[in-house]
Amino acid sequence: MSTVEFAKTAITMSTQWMMGMFEDMKDEPMLAPVPGGNHTMWCVGHLAYSEGNLINGFVGGEENPLAQWSGIFGQGTTPSDDTSVYPPYEEVLGKMKEIRESTMALLETMTDEDLASPSHASEEMAGFFGTKGQCFAALPMHFTFHGGQVADARRAAGRTPLMG
Repeated sequence: MSTVEFAKTAITMSTQWMMGMFEDMKDEPMLAPVPGGNHTMWCVGHLAYSEGNLINGFVGGEENPLAQWSGIFGQGTTPSDDTSVYPPYEEVLGKMKEIRESTMALLETMTDEDLASPSHASEEMAGFFGTKGQCFAALPMHFTFHGGQVADARRAAGRTPLMG
């Protein structure tokens, strides 16, 4: 399996595993798993915003298409209980899907050599995101990390696990 195929498989699997949970929380996107925890709204928005940074910014050298969300979903932000702070959940989930689709479309055009090439990440971020491949590798891990928080929010809502 090539590096590109591995990346496609990992990103596709994480998308399939997590998207059902994200969809399932449409009726309670502000429910946090514990007081002060990351609610689904923040998790999904943060994932979309971060993927825009990684793929559009670090891989493509372009502006994050969700740059306007940096203050509510960017790294280091704190989830708010105030629903007026956020766009509607359907919009946030829709942007997550759009970003993921564009990520996969870009990955379809790449070769293993492309993934080994340097990214546009800053020097201080190069340890994690110094190559384009490292940027793609971070996506499924980040997705499942915050997906676990959504799984806990689902349990707090009294729902049974969707898998196992």
